[in-house]
Amino acid sequence: MAKEAPPDAFGNSAREYELGRPRWPQELIDRVVRELELGPDATVLDLGAGTGKLTRDLVPRARIVYAVEPDDAMRAVLEEVVPEAEALAGSAQAIPLPDESVDAVFTAEAFHWYASEETVGEIVRVLRPRGGLVIFWNVDFGDPEPPMGDEVDRVLDVAFAKGGAPGIGKVLSGLWREPIAKAPLEPLQEAEVERTLTRTRDQWLANMLSVSSIAALSDADREDLAARLRELVPDVEYRWSIRTVAYWTRRA
Repeated sequence: MAKEAPPDAFGNSAREYELGRPRWPQELIDRVVRELELGPDATVLDLGAGTGKLTRDLVPRARIVYAVEPDDAMRAVLEEVVPEAEALAGSAQAIPLPDESVDAVFTAEAFHWYASEETVGEIVRVLRPRGGLVIFWNVDFGDPEPPMGDEVDRVLDVAFAKGGAPGIGKVLSGLWREPIAKAPLEPLQEAEVERTLTRTRDQWLANMLSVSSIAALSDADREDLAARLRELVPDVEYRWSIRTVAYWTRRA
């Protein structure tokens, strides 16, 4: 079996995560908010919130936004950039909120790391009757334009082999659906959007350094990788076609 990257290394690259990870498409957020009938008085939870990439877009759409993040470094950035949310130390295995306390649980780029019957049970516990669960992922980044070259791919392949396979394989496997199907939740609904993302070289590099495989490397290895990629990648703007998918369900 191929080595897998650990789920708990993101704090090693919290600042890179904040700089490099893209915002979520507003139309997709609006779609699930509408489907779940979440009004401006709603109370919602961003679970595994990271640096608040989704949290900041929940704040204008809900009255109370909790953001639960287990990693201290990630949560420190979250508190800095999204002070309007209530950031809490906690995890999907032990959500620090009372029973039936939120109208929806959102999780973005995180559910595959903790999907289990135990964690879905915790999510159901904090949901109010008919409350919603929303899962976001970026599932396809396409190829950059202009191309970066084969040597960049080779260098990244070596880094991924050393740090372990990133989490996208867990997403695409669909195994995360199993605990949801066993829980008292309605069948999953799905929607997706495609968009073009423009990034500078430094934003792209920050995103790569925040990938689980590379965040898991030693500081020295990550610094060497960053230096090599700066040598190889011209300092211009790049474009990607990104496919983002949302899944949602309600407590039955």
